[in-house]
Amino acid sequence: MSKLAEFRQLERHLAEQLAALEAMKGDKGLEQEIEFETKLRALLGDYNKSLKDIISVLDPRLAAKPGRPAPAPEKAPRKPRSVKVYKNPHTGEVVETKGGNHKTLKEWKSEHGSDTVESWLS
Repeated sequence: MSKLAEFRQLERHLAEQLAALEAMKGDKGLEQEIEFETKLRALLGDYNKSLKDIISVLDPRLAAKPGRPAPAPEKAPRKPRSVKVYKNPHTGEVVETKGGNHKTLKEWKSEHGSDTVESWLS
């Protein structure tokens, strides 16, 4: 691209950005945000506080380590499962398990039905 073409392209781009800037100057939302920021900075100056102070008041987790997100709160450890004892009344066989993924227990449930096997719980 020639220097002249590059210059004209940049000139057009600058004109577009100036037009967008002028359009934003008349925006009520922008005026409100500027007014808010001005008043907020004045208030911070009155109390000799910084934005970091305000953030630490509003959200202490963010102020703990600047530049790093706060760690997620740790979950409570899971309660250990209790041992369940099933006794098959037909065979007298006993199964002790902490979960429902026991081979014999699954066979019983498929043969006799889940509700029936649960009634065998001692």
